Amino acid sequence: MVERSRDWIRQARRDLENAEYEARGGYYEWACFLSQQASEKAVKAVFQRLGAEAFGHSVAGLLRRLPEELRPGRELMDMAKELDKAYIPTRYPNAHPEGAPYETYTEGEARRLIGYARRIIEYCEDILSRV
Repeated sequence: MVERSRDWIRQARRDLENAEYEARGGYYEWACFLSQQASEKAVKAVFQRLGAEAFGHSVAGLLRRLPEELRPGRELMDMAKELDKAYIPTRYPNAHPEGAPYETYTEGEARRLIGYARRIIEYCEDILSRV
């Protein structure tokens, strides 16, 4: 397997930039989804560097499957769990009792998840600088 952690982390950063752009435009559902995507890709960059396969889309699940010495503490895991909740409902109306996703998500949620994604990316970049 070709090691492409640099590509994964660069795309994670790009997705985070796009989340910020979407939030500025009022597309809060997309900002939330892109924050989840950025976090997922950052963790997958770590798996790439370790020469391991990373399956799934759960940020928390991926972080849990890292080697024990690389796993984050509870605070970051709680952030990952909240980001995971933005994976499907941000895009599909049938994930909500009524209304379209864009009517459901708020600027506050978008800003919070962008901050969580930033923290997870920084955590992963720190790991990548050491392994």
